[in-house]
Amino acid sequence: MRAVRIERLIRIASRMLLSPSRLLSLTETAAGFGVSKTLISDDIEIISEALKGEGVGSVVTDRGRSGGAYFLASPSVAYRKGRLKRLADTLSVPERLLPGDLVYYTDVLFDPGIASFLGFTIASMFEAQKPNVVLTTEVKGIPFAFFTAYALGVPLAVCRFRNRPSDGPAVGVHFPMSNGEVRTMYLGTRLLGQSSKVLVIDDFMRGGSTAAGMLHIAREFGASVVGVGIFISSPEPKKKAIADYRALLTLNVKNGIPKLSVSESAAD
Repeated sequence: MRAVRIERLIRIASRMLLSPSRLLSLTETAAGFGVSKTLISDDIEIISEALKGEGVGSVVTDRGRSGGAYFLASPSVAYRKGRLKRLADTLSVPERLLPGDLVYYTDVLFDPGIASFLGFTIASMFEAQKPNVVLTTEVKGIPFAFFTAYALGVPLAVCRFRNRPSDGPAVGVHFPMSNGEVRTMYLGTRLLGQSSKVLVIDDFMRGGSTAAGMLHIAREFGASVVGVGIFISSPEPKKKAIADYRALLTLNVKNGIPKLSVSESAAD
Protein backbone atom coordinates (compact mmCIF):
# COMPACT_ATOMS: atom_id res chain seq x y z
CA MET A 1 0.00 0.00 0.00
CA ARG A 2 2.84 2.41 0.86
CA ALA A 3 4.51 1.77 -2.49
CA VAL A 4 1.23 2.44 -4.30
CA ARG A 5 0.80 5.80 -2.56
CA ILE A 6 4.38 6.86 -3.21
CA GLU A 7 3.90 6.16 -6.91
CA ARG A 8 0.63 8.14 -6.89
CA LEU A 9 2.29 11.10 -5.17
CA ILE A 10 5.09 11.14 -7.73
CA ARG A 11 2.70 10.92 -10.67
CA ILE A 12 0.42 13.69 -9.36
CA ALA A 13 3.42 15.93 -8.59
CA SER A 14 4.86 15.37 -12.07
CA ARG A 15 1.57 16.32 -13.71
CA MET A 16 1.46 19.57 -11.77
CA LEU A 17 5.10 20.49 -12.28
CA LEU A 18 4.85 19.87 -16.02
CA SER A 19 1.79 22.14 -16.31
CA PRO A 20 2.20 25.09 -13.90
CA SER A 21 -0.89 27.20 -13.22
CA ARG A 22 -3.12 24.75 -15.07
CA LEU A 23 -5.93 23.24 -13.05
CA LEU A 24 -5.80 19.52 -12.32
CA SER A 25 -9.25 18.07 -11.68
CA LEU A 26 -9.33 16.24 -8.35
CA THR A 27 -12.45 14.33 -9.40
CA GLU A 28 -10.85 13.03 -12.60
CA THR A 29 -7.58 12.30 -10.81
CA ALA A 30 -9.35 10.32 -8.10
CA ALA A 31 -11.26 8.32 -10.73
CA GLY A 32 -8.08 7.65 -12.67
CA PHE A 33 -6.31 6.22 -9.63
CA GLY A 34 -9.40 4.45 -8.31
CA VAL A 35 -9.34 6.19 -4.94
CA SER A 36 -11.51 8.71 -3.12
CA LYS A 37 -11.33 12.45 -3.76
CA THR A 38 -10.54 12.91 -0.05
CA LEU A 39 -7.43 10.77 -0.42
CA ILE A 40 -6.31 12.78 -3.44
CA SER A 41 -6.79 15.99 -1.44
CA ASP A 42 -4.52 14.54 1.27
CA ASP A 43 -1.94 13.73 -1.40
CA ILE A 44 -2.11 17.31 -2.67
CA GLU A 45 -1.38 18.61 0.83
CA ILE A 46 1.70 16.39 1.11
CA ILE A 47 2.97 17.53 -2.30
CA SER A 48 2.36 21.19 -1.48
CA GLU A 49 4.28 21.00 1.79
CA ALA A 50 7.18 19.27 0.04
CA LEU A 51 7.35 21.96 -2.67
CA LYS A 52 7.21 24.70 -0.04
CA GLY A 53 10.06 22.98 1.78
CA GLU A 54 12.13 23.08 -1.41
CA GLY A 55 11.34 26.78 -1.75
CA VAL A 56 10.14 26.47 -5.35
CA GLY A 57 6.39 27.00 -4.95
CA SER A 58 3.21 25.45 -3.64
CA VAL A 59 -0.07 23.89 -4.70
CA VAL A 60 -3.18 26.05 -4.77
CA THR A 61 -6.50 24.25 -4.28
CA ASP A 62 -9.74 25.50 -5.81
CA ARG A 63 -12.46 24.18 -3.54
CA GLY A 64 -15.29 25.50 -5.70
CA ARG A 65 -17.35 23.60 -8.23
CA SER A 66 -14.27 22.76 -10.33
CA GLY A 67 -12.62 20.98 -7.40
CA GLY A 68 -9.13 21.32 -8.83
CA ALA A 69 -5.59 22.19 -7.83
CA TYR A 70 -2.55 23.61 -9.59
CA PHE A 71 1.14 24.20 -9.02
CA LEU A 72 1.98 27.85 -8.38
CA ALA A 73 5.59 28.68 -9.19
CA SER A 74 6.56 31.00 -6.33
CA PRO A 75 10.22 30.67 -5.31
CA SER A 76 10.77 31.64 -1.69
CA VAL A 77 12.65 34.86 -0.94
CA ALA A 78 15.69 32.93 0.32
CA TYR A 79 15.76 30.61 -2.71
CA ARG A 80 15.25 33.50 -5.13
CA LYS A 81 17.86 35.78 -3.60
CA GLY A 82 20.41 32.96 -3.33
CA ARG A 83 20.18 31.95 -7.00
CA LEU A 84 20.04 35.55 -8.23
CA LYS A 85 23.11 36.43 -6.16
CA ARG A 86 25.07 33.54 -7.67
CA LEU A 87 23.95 34.60 -11.13
CA ALA A 88 24.98 38.21 -10.46
CA ASP A 89 28.43 37.01 -9.37
CA THR A 90 28.75 34.93 -12.56
CA LEU A 91 28.04 38.01 -14.71
CA SER A 92 30.25 40.37 -12.69
CA VAL A 93 33.57 39.64 -14.39
CA PRO A 94 35.64 41.88 -16.71
CA GLU A 95 35.46 39.38 -19.58
CA ARG A 96 31.71 39.97 -19.87
CA LEU A 97 31.93 43.73 -20.34
CA LEU A 98 30.85 44.88 -23.81
CA PRO A 99 31.20 48.26 -25.56
CA GLY A 100 28.73 50.84 -24.29
CA ASP A 101 28.92 49.54 -20.71
CA LEU A 102 26.80 46.51 -21.56
CA VAL A 103 27.26 42.99 -20.22
CA TYR A 104 27.26 39.71 -22.12
CA TYR A 105 24.47 37.45 -20.84
CA THR A 106 23.22 35.59 -23.92
CA ASP A 107 24.66 32.30 -22.69
CA VAL A 108 22.76 32.71 -19.43
CA LEU A 109 19.37 33.40 -20.99
CA PHE A 110 19.76 30.51 -23.43
CA ASP A 111 20.52 28.05 -20.64
CA PRO A 112 17.14 26.33 -19.99
CA GLY A 113 17.97 25.67 -16.34
CA ILE A 114 18.64 29.36 -15.67
CA ALA A 115 15.96 30.76 -17.98
CA SER A 116 13.29 28.60 -16.35
CA PHE A 117 14.27 29.84 -12.90
CA LEU A 118 14.20 33.47 -14.09
CA GLY A 119 10.82 32.97 -15.76
CA PHE A 120 9.31 31.27 -12.73
CA THR A 121 10.66 34.04 -10.49
CA ILE A 122 9.30 36.95 -12.53
CA ALA A 123 5.99 35.10 -12.97
CA SER A 124 5.60 34.85 -9.20
CA MET A 125 6.14 38.62 -8.92
CA PHE A 126 3.17 39.32 -11.23
CA GLU A 127 0.89 36.33 -10.56
CA ALA A 128 -1.49 38.47 -8.51
CA GLN A 129 -2.15 40.71 -11.55
CA LYS A 130 -3.51 37.66 -13.45
CA PRO A 131 -2.00 38.33 -16.89
CA ASN A 132 -3.42 36.17 -19.68
CA VAL A 133 -0.62 36.78 -22.19
CA VAL A 134 3.11 37.55 -21.99
CA LEU A 135 4.55 40.01 -24.52
CA THR A 136 8.23 40.35 -25.47
CA THR A 137 10.47 41.25 -28.42
CA GLU A 138 12.94 39.20 -30.43
CA VAL A 139 15.53 37.80 -29.73
CA LYS A 140 17.38 37.44 -26.41
CA GLY A 141 14.33 37.99 -24.24
CA ILE A 142 12.35 35.12 -25.77
CA PRO A 143 13.62 32.26 -23.50
CA PHE A 144 13.06 34.38 -20.38
CA ALA A 145 9.58 35.40 -21.54
CA PHE A 146 8.72 31.88 -22.69
CA PHE A 147 9.35 30.38 -19.27
CA THR A 148 7.43 33.26 -17.68
CA ALA A 149 4.44 32.40 -19.86
CA TYR A 150 4.93 28.70 -19.10
CA ALA A 151 4.91 29.35 -15.34
CA LEU A 152 1.74 31.44 -15.64
CA GLY A 153 0.04 28.94 -17.95
CA VAL A 154 -0.59 31.59 -20.63
CA PRO A 155 0.53 32.09 -24.26
CA LEU A 156 3.54 34.11 -25.40
CA ALA A 157 3.34 36.88 -28.03
CA VAL A 158 6.54 38.10 -29.69
CA CYS A 159 6.98 41.54 -31.27
CA ARG A 160 9.28 41.61 -34.29
CA PHE A 161 11.35 44.37 -35.84
CA ARG A 162 10.70 43.02 -39.34
CA ASN A 163 7.32 41.81 -40.52
CA ARG A 164 7.42 38.28 -41.94
CA PRO A 165 4.79 36.90 -44.36
CA SER A 166 4.58 33.72 -42.26
CA ASP A 167 3.31 35.76 -39.30
CA GLY A 168 0.17 36.80 -41.16
CA PRO A 169 -1.42 40.26 -40.82
CA ALA A 170 0.37 42.47 -38.31
CA VAL A 171 0.07 45.83 -36.60
CA GLY A 172 3.13 48.07 -36.76
CA VAL A 173 3.98 50.96 -34.45
CA HIS A 174 6.82 53.47 -34.55
CA PHE A 175 8.60 54.27 -31.32
CA PRO A 176 11.56 56.57 -30.48
CA MET A 177 14.84 55.27 -29.11
CA SER A 178 16.91 57.18 -26.53
CA ASN A 179 19.46 58.08 -29.23
CA GLY A 180 16.79 59.78 -31.32
CA GLU A 181 16.39 56.92 -33.80
CA VAL A 182 12.84 55.82 -34.62
CA ARG A 183 12.22 52.08 -34.92
CA THR A 184 9.22 50.04 -36.01
CA MET A 185 7.76 47.10 -34.11
CA TYR A 186 5.25 44.58 -35.48
CA LEU A 187 2.86 42.18 -33.80
CA GLY A 188 0.52 39.69 -35.46
CA THR A 189 -3.13 40.68 -35.27
CA ARG A 190 -4.12 37.28 -33.87
CA LEU A 191 -1.85 37.47 -30.82
CA LEU A 192 -3.62 40.12 -28.72
CA GLY A 193 -7.19 41.32 -28.23
CA GLN A 194 -9.14 43.89 -26.25
CA SER A 195 -9.59 41.40 -23.42
CA SER A 196 -5.85 40.72 -23.15
CA LYS A 197 -4.14 41.47 -19.84
CA VAL A 198 -0.52 41.82 -20.88
CA LEU A 199 2.65 41.22 -18.92
CA VAL A 200 5.53 42.86 -20.78
CA ILE A 201 8.91 41.12 -20.47
CA ASP A 202 12.28 42.46 -21.65
CA ASP A 203 15.81 41.17 -21.14
CA PHE A 204 17.54 44.53 -20.62
CA MET A 205 16.42 48.06 -19.84
CA ARG A 206 18.49 51.19 -20.03
CA GLY A 207 16.23 54.01 -21.20
CA GLY A 208 13.15 51.81 -21.52
CA SER A 209 12.42 52.60 -25.17
CA THR A 210 11.78 49.00 -26.24
CA ALA A 211 9.49 48.29 -23.30
CA ALA A 212 7.64 51.54 -24.00
CA GLY A 213 7.23 50.40 -27.61
CA MET A 214 5.57 47.21 -26.39
CA LEU A 215 3.23 49.24 -24.19
CA HIS A 216 2.38 51.29 -27.26
CA ILE A 217 1.60 48.24 -29.37
CA ALA A 218 -0.56 46.78 -26.58
CA ARG A 219 -2.59 49.99 -26.55
CA GLU A 220 -3.07 49.72 -30.32
CA PHE A 221 -4.81 46.40 -29.70
CA GLY A 222 -6.91 47.87 -26.90
CA ALA A 223 -5.23 45.53 -24.42
CA SER A 224 -4.34 46.45 -20.84
CA VAL A 225 -0.80 46.15 -19.50
CA VAL A 226 -0.72 44.73 -15.97
CA GLY A 227 3.05 44.83 -15.43
CA VAL A 228 6.55 45.11 -16.85
CA GLY A 229 9.27 42.62 -15.86
CA ILE A 230 12.95 43.04 -16.70
CA PHE A 231 15.92 40.69 -16.37
CA ILE A 232 18.64 43.36 -16.02
CA SER A 233 18.13 47.11 -15.59
CA SER A 234 20.62 49.94 -15.62
CA PRO A 235 20.24 52.76 -13.06
CA GLU A 236 21.15 55.31 -15.72
CA PRO A 237 19.43 57.24 -17.07
CA LYS A 238 17.31 57.82 -14.00
CA LYS A 239 14.43 59.09 -16.11
CA LYS A 240 13.20 56.20 -18.24
CA ALA A 241 10.52 55.91 -20.88
CA ILE A 242 8.42 53.92 -18.41
CA ALA A 243 8.25 54.53 -14.69
CA ASP A 244 6.69 51.36 -13.31
CA TYR A 245 8.64 48.12 -13.73
CA ARG A 246 10.26 45.34 -11.71
CA ALA A 247 13.75 44.01 -12.46
CA LEU A 248 15.65 40.98 -11.19
CA LEU A 249 19.20 42.33 -11.45
CA THR A 250 20.74 45.81 -11.57
CA LEU A 251 23.87 46.61 -13.59
CA ASN A 252 26.56 49.11 -12.61
CA VAL A 253 29.94 49.44 -14.32
CA LYS A 254 32.92 50.52 -12.20
CA ASN A 255 36.50 50.76 -13.42
CA GLY A 256 35.77 48.65 -16.46
CA ILE A 257 34.13 45.85 -14.46
CA PRO A 258 30.40 45.07 -14.61
CA LYS A 259 28.90 44.89 -11.13
CA LEU A 260 25.53 43.21 -10.94
CA SER A 261 23.38 43.00 -7.85
CA VAL A 262 19.94 41.69 -6.92
CA SER A 263 17.44 44.50 -7.40
CA GLU A 264 15.26 45.69 -4.55
CA SER A 265 12.09 44.58 -6.32
CA ALA A 266 13.40 41.00 -6.52
CA ALA A 267 14.69 40.92 -2.97
CA ASP A 268 11.31 41.53 -1.31
